[in-house]
Amino acid sequence: MSSPAAFLNVQASLTGRRWVGPDAGADRLAEAMAQATRLPLPLCRILVSRGVPPDQAAGFLAPTLKDLLPDPRSLRDMEKAAARLVRALTSGERIAIFADYDVDGGASAALLLAWLRALGRDATLYIPDRIDEGYGPNVPAMQALARDHGLILCVDCGTLSHEPVAAAAPADVVILDHHLATETLPAAHAVVNPNRQDEDGSLAHLCAASVVFLALVEANRQLRGQGTAGPDLMALLDLVALATVADVAPLIGVNRAFVRQGLRVMARRERPGLRALADIARMDSAPTAYALGFLLGPRVNAGGRIGQADLGARLLAATDDAQALALARRLDELNTERRVLTEAVREEALAQAEARGLDGPLVWAAAEGWHPGVVGIVAARLKEATNRPAIVIGFDGGIGKGSGRSVAGVDLGAAVQRVAAEGLLVKGGGHKMAAGLTVDRDRLDAAMARLSELLARQGAGAAGPQDLRIDGLLMPEAANLALAEQIESAGPFGASAPAPRFALPSVSVAARRMGESHLRLTIGGRSGGGPEAVLFGAFDSPLGPALEQGGHRLFHLAGKLEVNTWGGRSRVQFRLDDAAEA
Repeated sequence: MSSPAAFLNVQASLTGRRWVGPDAGADRLAEAMAQATRLPLPLCRILVSRGVPPDQAAGFLAPTLKDLLPDPRSLRDMEKAAARLVRALTSGERIAIFADYDVDGGASAALLLAWLRALGRDATLYIPDRIDEGYGPNVPAMQALARDHGLILCVDCGTLSHEPVAAAAPADVVILDHHLATETLPAAHAVVNPNRQDEDGSLAHLCAASVVFLALVEANRQLRGQGTAGPDLMALLDLVALATVADVAPLIGVNRAFVRQGLRVMARRERPGLRALADIARMDSAPTAYALGFLLGPRVNAGGRIGQADLGARLLAATDDAQALALARRLDELNTERRVLTEAVREEALAQAEARGLDGPLVWAAAEGWHPGVVGIVAARLKEATNRPAIVIGFDGGIGKGSGRSVAGVDLGAAVQRVAAEGLLVKGGGHKMAAGLTVDRDRLDAAMARLSELLARQGAGAAGPQDLRIDGLLMPEAANLALAEQIESAGPFGASAPAPRFALPSVSVAARRMGESHLRLTIGGRSGGGPEAVLFGAFDSPLGPALEQGGHRLFHLAGKLEVNTWGGRSRVQFRLDDAAEA
């Protein structure tokens, strides 16, 4: 079967990519929706691509928790887990929280700490060291916690921790997690996980913080039944939003409402830790999903990656402004160090992956001494560059610890878990978009070959790495602030809901530099001017030099329409992804 015609006839853009646009059927549906709803055609193209019918457009553009929040009790063990938490609360038992060291784990822990604090209780926070202890509960830590606590809450971890959970006796263990489970669960008091084998999968897109939030909804319900008012949970949604975006959870269903409402809560700047971190990151406008994923999330993660594992959780749970500022500054410093480490590993990993070949179903790289705290970030970079699942592994002697990132439609966690079950990995697991693994050096090649085979069966590598998806054509003069704000109503954008990319056809550009590496472009169309465009990292590809020296040539531009708020004033901006000579 022949490939569809290239969009705007762009077979090879300035970066060598072929542009692929919507098919004729999608165009017809978008036009019909525009007539039925009176919404702008570009917005209707987005709704059609999300599978939204015309009669559900209004609800999709204004998602609410009232309409989308699932019944917590629809998850197995939820009533039992919440009842155990309430019993520990009311009876005065000591409670420990064992959390993962990433944003999702830190936010999950902070949710519980804030809820307990509002009810006059404290809890012990334990986060394992990434290098010394690795991911998830371990026997010595669980035994130590069990000596002094009646209840241990494992958040964003624990689903595969059979031996450590058993070692926690006589303390009760409640697991609130979202990572893929095997058929056999640990012998915990309760295991709440939408990715249990016996769940129906309807809530598989939740991150751990969302599972914890639902547990608190159920705990509040049980407290009301006892005549006690629970804390205000809506004020905690900033933490849920941060975790959802940072953990690359699909922005579908209730996750959209969590992030939309959480951003509104965050904009009030009431949480000391997030307020301090936003100031350190120089965020001077209302928070966005982009800010959560690229400004705040990496800084919260930095402690767990290369510093002290509990810094992020302590920041998110902080109530004192001075403490929050000190923690935010330290995390910012660590994030700067992390970026330097990441770039060094990225260059080596990319060179190795290129030598191995980038056209297979899996892109991978491994080497001695790569810091385990940055291999996941580098895997994400490789995935973005190749449009394929990627795994990066750092070895310390004979044992390698690695992280992987996947592309839409390919379940990396399930594949990694199967290879571990087959004995080619020491251990491994995760979820659809991200996974972690440990591998013996002498089984590395066999493990990666088997993983490649499993991913190929899911269709990994079928999409050309040079294809660039375009959602539709947009005339430059129509790309105004009003349209950008309407497009934002279809968000938040992120995993499984990418920001729409439009093409501006046959425009002139006048470029000027912003610092050494970015460009700002003035766009001129046939019947008027267009939005100002920005090209970040312009000179990391052929785009920057070509556009800077554009002269009188005309270009097709591909990018995303955004609202840029600066100094309290909003204006439209076109974030450039690619260009081709017209």
